[in-house]
Amino acid sequence: MTNAPLLSLDEVRIRHDGAGRATPDGVSLEVHPGEVVLVLGPSGCGKSTLALALDGLVPHAVPAELEGTVLIAGLDSREHRVGTLSEHVAMVFQDPDSQLVTGSVLDEVAFGPENRLVPVDEVLARAERALKLVGLWERRHENPDRLSGGGRQRLAIASALAMAAPVLVLDEPTANLDPAGIDEVYAVLRELASERDHAIVLIEHNLDAAVDLVDRVVVLDRAGRLAFDGPAREVLRERTAELLELGVWLPVSTLAALRLREAGVVLEPLPLTPAELGAALDSRPSLPAPLSDAAPVRSTALAPAPVVRVARPPRAPAGVAVAARRLSVRRGGRRGAVVVHDVDLEVGAGEFLAVVGTNGAGKTSLLQALAGVIPPHAGSVEVLGVDPARADARTRGRSIGFVFQNPEHQFVTGSVGSELELGLRLQGVPEAERSAEVDRILERFGLVEQREQHPFLLSGGQKRRLSVGTALVAGAPVLALDEPTFGQDRERAAELLDMLRTLNDEGTTILVVTHDLQLVADYATSVAVMHEGRLLAHAPTAEVLAGPLIEQAGLRHPPLARATRGLEHHAAWHGVTRLAQLPTGGAS
Repeated sequence: MTNAPLLSLDEVRIRHDGAGRATPDGVSLEVHPGEVVLVLGPSGCGKSTLALALDGLVPHAVPAELEGTVLIAGLDSREHRVGTLSEHVAMVFQDPDSQLVTGSVLDEVAFGPENRLVPVDEVLARAERALKLVGLWERRHENPDRLSGGGRQRLAIASALAMAAPVLVLDEPTANLDPAGIDEVYAVLRELASERDHAIVLIEHNLDAAVDLVDRVVVLDRAGRLAFDGPAREVLRERTAELLELGVWLPVSTLAALRLREAGVVLEPLPLTPAELGAALDSRPSLPAPLSDAAPVRSTALAPAPVVRVARPPRAPAGVAVAARRLSVRRGGRRGAVVVHDVDLEVGAGEFLAVVGTNGAGKTSLLQALAGVIPPHAGSVEVLGVDPARADARTRGRSIGFVFQNPEHQFVTGSVGSELELGLRLQGVPEAERSAEVDRILERFGLVEQREQHPFLLSGGQKRRLSVGTALVAGAPVLALDEPTFGQDRERAAELLDMLRTLNDEGTTILVVTHDLQLVADYATSVAVMHEGRLLAHAPTAEVLAGPLIEQAGLRHPPLARATRGLEHHAAWHGVTRLAQLPTGGAS
């Protein structure tokens, strides 16, 4: 390209205070107008730190040492304040709560341009356009606290768009969004990308949504060094072995094609989207039969339920681990809105339940009430005979462990090691045993080097691993996790999910709130579908994914199901929703 770069990095090394090494380490790259650049790499390699350097927060606001040079529209980031640099780069953080500061949605979007002394009429015009693009214009007078996690993420994106900066940097912008919200965000980004004077830098694990938007991929290795940089489709198709070795995410359609290759079904070029996978499969005259015995983690003992709106879920057999009776939850105090309405739910001991629904459907509120994090407005909850909202911390911790959607909401100590030790100490575990167990969890979650680091200084993926570790360390028979794979690379996510599957096989009851319906397909034994605060249905996973419930709840089928449901020539594959159903050997 002959046009001047909007961003230019030369041998950039960043070491956070208290960290033993620099991540990223020696990264050089340029970003030009019209480019959509995807940054990939394993958790902890410095992706989010690199993003913070692109708008001057490193070195001006984040306690970190910067070596090398970062030029933003030709301005050296060391020599100019963040306010000046914000004219050229707008940032959407991994955690939307970290950048929301006002009391209304409209004020939030107007806040940035107002601080840039943009004329009032233009501020309002920018705010209206940005809020309409992300679907929040009708809620412009509400307090951001009333929005769901995904709603707050869309608000953060709207606030960045209103800055009208030539570069937009987004750190996992869809991590808290339902599939419809993801589609909305990427529709906005596609429109922005069509304006060729802009550039987008994207850190994203959900490649299924991003792959048809990005045109360039930059990959960092485990040490934070630049591994390779090139056209998106070339990198994702020709570097799959290296990407898999690094543990980064690949599109589900690509992972499916690699699995099929082991069975002798070679799809070339490697598909990157469900549409490409579906077309490649349909072009073959024959396909081996899918694995009909590839059940999820374990077969559910729940009685079948019709895949339609039902007043009550199916009754679980003897051995109920979690029971909710006519449960309602209110948010915002006595005058707040009721966000969960009259839910009856029984979760059998040893079940792996996924709670799904759109943003604002009441998933997180339901999970928090089941775990005793918030008290019910009406109705009751029992976890193994204990009311978790009324139990003391020690009793509750012996019954159920909880992982918040935002990991920082549960950190209360000054180091990673002490955070893990706290739960054991509350349970009265002797000091020698506590130390050994903390060592084991640190090793298991790849946090040994961070033992003395403050939890708030970890990367997003490391924070999530620590939050899950604090729940697992106490060994509760029921675990409730809100978006457990948020911020994780593929390797760490797979490790975590395999750990949950092992615990589930050993009898631990797992409750997971997630927007990742491929995760649901591959791991959950049953699904509770929430819609507008009510339980739409509770049924076995295969039944939910095979029927119309997904569309009724405003969701989208997982990527693999989208590829197989529309096959014209291979009807036997219409029910394939899980990677485990794909043949892996013996095919010709």
